[in-house]
Order: sequence, then structure tokens, then C-alpha cells
Amino acid sequence: MSYGQGGPQSQWDPWKPNSQQPWSNGGDDGTPDWAALAEASESRNKRRKLLFIGGGAVATLAIGTAVAMAVVSANGGDGPQAGPSNLPASASLPSGSATPSFAPTSAPPPLDPKDFIATAKKDTAPLSAGTLFPGTQLTMGDTVYKKGATADTTNCASAAGANLPKILTANGCTRLIRVTYSKGGVAGTVGVAVFADQAHAEQVKKQAKKNAMVRSLPGKGVKNFCNAAVCLTTTNAVGRYAYFTTVGFLDGKNVAKSDTQVFSVGNDLQQFVFDQIYRRGQAQASAAANR
Repeated sequence: MSYGQGGPQSQWDPWKPNSQQPWSNGGDDGTPDWAALAEASESRNKRRKLLFIGGGAVATLAIGTAVAMAVVSANGGDGPQAGPSNLPASASLPSGSATPSFAPTSAPPPLDPKDFIATAKKDTAPLSAGTLFPGTQLTMGDTVYKKGATADTTNCASAAGANLPKILTANGCTRLIRVTYSKGGVAGTVGVAVFADQAHAEQVKKQAKKNAMVRSLPGKGVKNFCNAAVCLTTTNAVGRYAYFTTVGFLDGKNVAKSDTQVFSVGNDLQQFVFDQIYRRGQAQASAAANR
């Protein structure tokens, strides 16, 4: 058996196990070939550097893939959840199109103006001939009436005629305010009687349907009327107020059923005084609602 003779000499490979390290051919003095060793070391360093570069590229790719999967998961598709387990589920993500909901609310009912004119306790707004009958004339539609004299008394019976004085007194009338309006040859006096509550005003309305009247009020260019002649009289009530009209001719002529002019004046005056009293309630209701 020969050892290393007769065949090709094996080459040393620094990356091959059990390969023999080459020695110089120039002699057998046992000194290593330092040039060969340096070349082998340089070759080994180059290979290690390439491995490091390749490993760095793989790591970067893995991080990029993880980020991409995280973005897909956060966008909430219908596909499987491939991202990290600590990402929020798509159901927990806020939705920009959600419509906020509010608890239903209900506004309080509006205040009733009639409640504020039903009793003296709630009907506390200033009251006078000037507040009930403002201005110097009255306009109803196309008709303009000239305003005459006004009167205001706490002795209600003194401003009433026929059976009305005792009716007013029995029901506790505290005040009677009058005004006269005229147009052409017709004049009409409105009287507003004030009571503690609506019940007394309604009682007066029932009792004064027949043979009861407010006295006409002359003055300021209006002469006496309806002292002896037949005149139109009306009675009504709203809230704690009973109101009356006495309408007739200024020349003393009796009023007949065919005298539509007189009835038209009576209707205008009734509508006017009702509106004035109701507006009084509206104003107080509005003020109470805004407090």
C-alpha cells in the first residue's frame, strides 16, 4: 500500500473537511506557505460577506410582508385574517358613515291664552280703557270708526240699565270700562265688565240675555243716543270678562230688524272687544312661556 505516491496530490480546500493544507514545493523545511494561507483567508471572508448580505435581504422581505398583511387586515376585507393576532377585528373599527342617534324629545304643549284670562290670579297684566281700546279710531276690514269718549268705573251698576245693574252686583262685578265708536249716523257703546273668574262672567251672560243693557256713552262729538229709542243690545263673555254693546241711531230713530247698518256695527264692535281680550291672554301666555 502506498501513501500518496503514484497518483495526483490532493488539493487543500479550506471549506472541505479533511483536506490537506498545501506546503511549498521548493523545499521540505516545514515552513507554511503564508501566501496561500492569506489567499485562502481572503476567499473565506468574501463568502461570509455574501452570506450576510443575502440574510439581510431575506429579513427585510419578511418585515415588508408582515407590514403588508397588517394593512390588509386593518382594511377589513372579507378574506381570512392573515395578519398578527393582536390587530383589532374589523367589527371593532369605527365607521365614518355611522349616523348618530338621539333620544326622542317632546316639546311642552303651548300655553292656552284662555287660561290667563280665566281668573284674576293669572290675569295680572295692566288693564285700562287705554289698553283695551287704544288709538283714536277703529278699523274693521274696510270700515273705519271714530273713537269717542271712554269711561272706567268700579261702580258697575252706575253704568248699566234695566236689569243689568243688579245682575252685575250679584255676581261681584269689580269694574266696568266703556268706549263709544261712531260712523255716519250710527253710534255704539261697548262695555266690558270684569269679574273674579270665568264662572261669574258666564253667569252674567246667561242672566243678561233679556232686558239688560250697558248705558250709552256720549261725548267727544257724539251726542246722547239710545236714551229713549229702541236700540240694538248684545251680551257675551270670554274668560272672566262679560262684554256688552248698545248701538243705535244718533237722530233718535228706533232700530228695526231691517237696519243692516246697525247690525253690522254691532257685529264689528263685538268682534273687536273679543279680539282685544283674547290678545290680552295671548300676550300673557307668551310672556310666561319665555320666562
